[in-house]
Amino acid sequence: MTVHAYAESTSCVQGGALRFHLARGSRAPLRGSVLVEDVATGLPVLDAAFTGPLWTLDVPASWSSSLYRAVFTADEEDGEVHFAVRAARPRSPILLSIPFPTWQAYNLAGIPGESIYWTEEPTRAARVSFDRPGGGPPPERWEEGMIRWLGPAGYDVDYCSALDLHEGHELLSGYRLLVVNGHDEYWSAGMRDNVEEFVRRGGNLAVFSGNTCWWQFRLEDGGRTMVCHRDAVTDPMAASDPALTTVEWSSAPVNRPENALIGVSFRRGAGTWGPYMHLMHEESYIARFPGHWAFEGTGLAEGDAFGQGALGYETDACDFVEEDGVPVATGRDGTPPSFVILATADLRHWHRYGQGGMATMGVLGLGAGTVFTASTVNWGNTLHDPAVDRITRNVLDRLSVRTGGWETVGDADEVRALTVFDSLLYGAAPDGSLLTRAVSGQNLRWRAAFPQDTGGDTGGGTGPALVALATPREATVTHPIGLYGLTADDRLVRHEPGRGWITLAGAPRGGAGLGMVNGELFAAAADGLWLLDAESSTWSLVEPGTGAVALTAMNGRLYLADSAGRIRTRLPVASPAGWTDLCDAGGCTVLTGHAGTLIGTGPGLPLLRRVSFLEEGPPAR
Repeated sequence: MTVHAYAESTSCVQGGALRFHLARGSRAPLRGSVLVEDVATGLPVLDAAFTGPLWTLDVPASWSSSLYRAVFTADEEDGEVHFAVRAARPRSPILLSIPFPTWQAYNLAGIPGESIYWTEEPTRAARVSFDRPGGGPPPERWEEGMIRWLGPAGYDVDYCSALDLHEGHELLSGYRLLVVNGHDEYWSAGMRDNVEEFVRRGGNLAVFSGNTCWWQFRLEDGGRTMVCHRDAVTDPMAASDPALTTVEWSSAPVNRPENALIGVSFRRGAGTWGPYMHLMHEESYIARFPGHWAFEGTGLAEGDAFGQGALGYETDACDFVEEDGVPVATGRDGTPPSFVILATADLRHWHRYGQGGMATMGVLGLGAGTVFTASTVNWGNTLHDPAVDRITRNVLDRLSVRTGGWETVGDADEVRALTVFDSLLYGAAPDGSLLTRAVSGQNLRWRAAFPQDTGGDTGGGTGPALVALATPREATVTHPIGLYGLTADDRLVRHEPGRGWITLAGAPRGGAGLGMVNGELFAAAADGLWLLDAESSTWSLVEPGTGAVALTAMNGRLYLADSAGRIRTRLPVASPAGWTDLCDAGGCTVLTGHAGTLIGTGPGLPLLRRVSFLEEGPPAR
């Protein structure tokens, strides 16, 4: 027989009280002992006694914020209850969420009318209560590996229940990083709204989970009843408030793919279940972007396998295509264009064991925040793998502080100048030829831009030795849309597709950068900032002594990288003006700007991008 026990809440604040309800499966007296242990450390923190159907735990203010397990024992009978202790005030920049809704959804799985599972059984329940025993971690304990790893790895984090996120705007505001771990499948609209707002406002999200945010559920009865019809036909909310219908987030009538928050979905993911679950231990990720900050210190090269066993029995993925051997998210499934694929696993052969698909580890920018997703259930239980350990540390270290700074977006291929034209990034190669690739955070390959060039001042497929490139935002009478450049022999040139480069005028000696604003051309040279008179094709010195090593223009402003390693900006006026110091230049001596981001490179550097101009920590390459 068993001691039946449950708590009146899935979490309690330090210094608060939590009441438990108890019953026995026999008529024996309801009394016994209770042992409370900290799941993160495995250490007992309280040994007490209970008598009767109610027992109240007064949580000491000194207890760590953590996941706890209370074991109630009466004679030979016992039962356990898990609960989280929240910090009375944030002590850490990191908050870890425990997926109690998912645990409750699986509670008493397969028993008619008692569980939301199994998926296609007509006897599954549409409503389950938290006021019942069970609702703890599954036998596989997907969450436990990371919980036990964090402390010994040097991370002191705060904990909460996922239900705390339902009305968690104030809770989240005290943290820099929210961590989702293990198998966090069920999300309410309140949970998702608050987490999305948290990230858009500059918080960060690390998803070390798979099958994440797959089903929407609602809370009723003061938050003690979990409603999930998993079917729009039987859910009355489909007619009155379709956005709250308890179906898959990506399904009608909700039509809000989880990709919009985490970049991936189980819709493109894979699963191996039942007697085939052990097959997950045979699979590994393949590194696709080893130059990204997430892989720093792993020693992985492109194409290397890592993390065998980390691909748990359920994985998430985005729709992507291969371009020159590089995976690129298509966005057809709702994945934001900012999503960068870091690693992939081809699990299409799992169709024999459950669901065939892929796994795609990645990172995306969402508003002012960053989201990392490991896209697998078993990540936290594979932290003994050196690469998994290092990637996890990189994510926690970077996202638990204000993000920003320069990040690698691919190889630079020794380009000497950069500009963006028609939403494509162009670079001047050492031989004078033009290379191009999409403007993207993905590590795309460079391609020849104009192999058909046959004329111009140089003839052939190569061009002059360019030191700077620029493109006007709009055409003017004197400067049509196109590519403009400064050459090493002090000329201003314009590219004409099919012909090559045409000389327009001379240029200031020792040109280092070119910027076009409202049809006007500014050049940075050794002796200062110059402006071209469009009618006379002569240059005038606007401001001496800028110390520029690169110059670009964006959104009606000039941006300059100087010899002191700083990025500065000013308005494009034909007179001296004050420069505003923005941020570290990251070593860039080549610079362009596009859609609010700076893109650059320099000697020995990869192609870098900065999505924020705030000074926020060291460069991440």
